[in-house]
Amino acid sequence: MTQKMRKRNEVEEEMKWDLAALFQNKAESNQALEEVRQDIEKFNEKYNNDLKDVSSILSAIKDYEKILQAAGRISQYSYLPVSADITDTEAMNYSRTIQNEIAKMSASLSFFESQLTAANETVLDQVAEEEPLFAAYIRKIKKRKNMQLDPAVEKALAQLGPVLNAPQAIYEQARSTDMDFGTFVVDGEEYPLSYVLYEDYYMYHPDMNIRRSAFKKLSEVMSQYQNVVATAYYTQLQKEKTIASMRGFDSIFDYLLENQEVDQELYHRQIDLLMKDFAPVMRKFITHVKEENGLDQMYYADLKIDLDSDYSPTVTIDESKELVKEALAPLGEDYVALILRSYPERWVDFSQNIGKRSGAFCSTAYGNHPYILMSWAGQLSDAYTLFHELGHAGQGILSNENNSMLGARPSLYTIEAPSTFHELLLTNYLKEKSNDARMERSVISKMISKTYFHNFVTHLLEAAYQREVYRLVDAGQSFDAAKLSELKRSVLEEFWGDSVELEEGAELTWMRQIHYYMGLYSYTYSAGLTIATQAFLKMKEEGQPAVDGWLEFLKLGGRHIPAEATIVAGVDITTEKPLQDTIQYLDESVNQIIALSKEISHE
Repeated sequence: MTQKMRKRNEVEEEMKWDLAALFQNKAESNQALEEVRQDIEKFNEKYNNDLKDVSSILSAIKDYEKILQAAGRISQYSYLPVSADITDTEAMNYSRTIQNEIAKMSASLSFFESQLTAANETVLDQVAEEEPLFAAYIRKIKKRKNMQLDPAVEKALAQLGPVLNAPQAIYEQARSTDMDFGTFVVDGEEYPLSYVLYEDYYMYHPDMNIRRSAFKKLSEVMSQYQNVVATAYYTQLQKEKTIASMRGFDSIFDYLLENQEVDQELYHRQIDLLMKDFAPVMRKFITHVKEENGLDQMYYADLKIDLDSDYSPTVTIDESKELVKEALAPLGEDYVALILRSYPERWVDFSQNIGKRSGAFCSTAYGNHPYILMSWAGQLSDAYTLFHELGHAGQGILSNENNSMLGARPSLYTIEAPSTFHELLLTNYLKEKSNDARMERSVISKMISKTYFHNFVTHLLEAAYQREVYRLVDAGQSFDAAKLSELKRSVLEEFWGDSVELEEGAELTWMRQIHYYMGLYSYTYSAGLTIATQAFLKMKEEGQPAVDGWLEFLKLGGRHIPAEATIVAGVDITTEKPLQDTIQYLDESVNQIIALSKEISHE
């Protein structure tokens, strides 16, 4: 496999997503933008100060949704190219222009929710009763009554959107554009390095010297930018704290959890139980990985290596299609057919190219198919990433088809359940295909090292670190890059104990995640995987009734708060039992891996 990174224009079209489902070109997008401007003018004339009864509110909500749907398509069309190539200055300029236009639109429309929030609750209840599709939206509007600011302030905040979102943009520019990682040398051979190459390739490399050298070089370059990134992050948190205070919240946690419709108990429980009860399970697993790989010491740079690198098959994009057909089959022909549309319709940007942002995401605009960004390196881990994002896509489509636009978005607390459920289905399929102890061990270890490591460990440690930073901000304290590194190292030490040697650079992991600019997001990965694990085990035990419950869960959108929504999938998150059961399942899986290793060694 070559590591040479190509420019975006050198990549084959079939490796890129097709944005024509949104607009054929910028001219078409600009025409849609002009139409939205006109619709907003008419909306203002028709509804401003005239939301007096059920009929006018229902009419306004329907028109409001149409405007938001059109604006969403325009916004998506502008930012997807930047995600694929941040070095494309033309795309960047267009994206910024559209962001400014969207901010102006939001400001012009801000009167609507201000006046809707001020409406009589009895009238709002009648709206939800007359049109059940709007019930979820009305529920959230009623909750906003106590946090709504003066309409003029709400309008100003909407217009300041691009400025208030600047810290995330600054971080992404620093990481994806300004950081030049150059090359590193191992045994006289020079290797090119980029952030994407490290995250998608070198981090898993079976050669210890290449893997550790890549981490060292990555850390050296990142350290040169730690102060500017820390400043961007500090600005982000100060923004969140200021707005939280403006809206009447004593704690930044309560403010950020309000929109998720969960309380601090669920948030802290997820982090605390995993840090305490899951850490020993992962220490046991990672120690076994060290032993099987013949390492004297497990360093932080070694954490993502395979238990058995000889059983790390490569996977082509065409082969991934077959995996989708087979692994997702338990969810039924209709669901599989829905997901398979992603290939001929080119929902996915598979390309590895210069300027592409790291990681992966699924972007869904109401009324259109989703778009997925990832970087395909041909490893089985890429198939897991694809399955993960296709899980988001499946839920996005089913939710949009069964809900109004304003009620289609599920709570962030549950948003990662469908994606990780897909990963579990992939593992289950690969496991059932295995016909010997070594293959079975490899598949189970992949489940631990890919699905659970990523979501129950990587993102958990992000969440545990993030919580400590937010506690500083809540207490009115400041921080700099040194403090962030201190907090991150402390969390890593608490979780890994003496099972992992934290070499220099491990503490800079706080610089590697954009989730910190998305509120309390990181912890929801483990929350979603807890839901997914229990629903998956229920499906294995009960069959079709559990499948039907899961598909119904995917269609819910935001109709219910998380504690009610998960009941549809057969999971009760009001207690710690689902999380404890999941930890037990993982402990048993690690023990099974160790037992299989003993069996293999005696063959």
